Amino acid sequence: MRGKGRILLIPGDGVGPEVSEAALRVLEAVEGRYRLGLEVRRAEAGDSAARRHGSPLPGWVEDLALHWADAVLKGPVGETAGEVVVPLRRMLGAYANVRPARSLVPSRCWGRVDLVIVRENLEDVYYGVEYVVGDTAFALKVSSRAGAARVARVAGLYASRRRGRVTIVHKANVLKLADGMFRREAGKVLAGMGVEYDEMYVDAAAMMLARNPSRFDVVLTMNQYGDILSDLAAEVAGGIGLAPSANVGDGKALFEPVHGAAWDIAGKGVANPTAMILAVAMMLEWMGHAEAGATVARAVEEAYRRGYTTPDVGGSMGTMEMASKIAGMVESGV
Repeated sequence: MRGKGRILLIPGDGVGPEVSEAALRVLEAVEGRYRLGLEVRRAEAGDSAARRHGSPLPGWVEDLALHWADAVLKGPVGETAGEVVVPLRRMLGAYANVRPARSLVPSRCWGRVDLVIVRENLEDVYYGVEYVVGDTAFALKVSSRAGAARVARVAGLYASRRRGRVTIVHKANVLKLADGMFRREAGKVLAGMGVEYDEMYVDAAAMMLARNPSRFDVVLTMNQYGDILSDLAAEVAGGIGLAPSANVGDGKALFEPVHGAAWDIAGKGVANPTAMILAVAMMLEWMGHAEAGATVARAVEEAYRRGYTTPDVGGSMGTMEMASKIAGMVESGV
């Protein structure tokens, strides 16, 4: 176990509070079954925090994330999302973004999709250095040996628990220094771990994700490429509304659904809690509670098999009704 089970819950905006309540219902079921000693504290961040406290990420929330929590579980945030998640990733040292794309129901086009995208999370053009000279704007792309090596280790570990293959995605034929360094250093690390790997240019990878996603097991790539490819992979697997993600470092981690605040359905009780609940499963596994995390993931899959879903995926249940069904299956061991 990585810590004492202390979870900082940031409900967020829009449908965030609703899917967060759904996640809490499932966490209660996990605690009841496994007695893990989990402790949850809530904290406000996002648009509502900006209105109430003058900052989307108040200092006391940063302090809890850094010094109290073992893991942060965050719902979707509205217009201030970039002012919340990017600083949290940086302060927690969460250098690897892990985005599984796994079908909960078979696709007519691709069957079952099952892959993971591991993206470097703190460098690349998202490092945030931009400037203007005259009539020209510049954005600095940052690529370090250390950054490539540490995220490659994460990809290698995921591959070792899956089908054992990593595809390094880059554009080193054009960006010979920045992407070339990432490609080279990542390859060294994977070879040293004994992990099978190949390479693909990012444009070809996008094409292959749309054509034949089963071609991939673990995709390792840079920040901007991964941001784009992971949304594509999520849509191929069934939709971005079902996709969880993890932002992990050496000591702290942040877990969240990929989808946004969905203001159009906020407060209606119909938001799909799948992504948030699967983020809970990822969080439990990262905290060292692999059995509990696997139980949550199986319960979600079984809910889809039985049709216990919200209207967006063809069901008729509300958010909490679906969460209660999943929680019940967790309590019974599915």
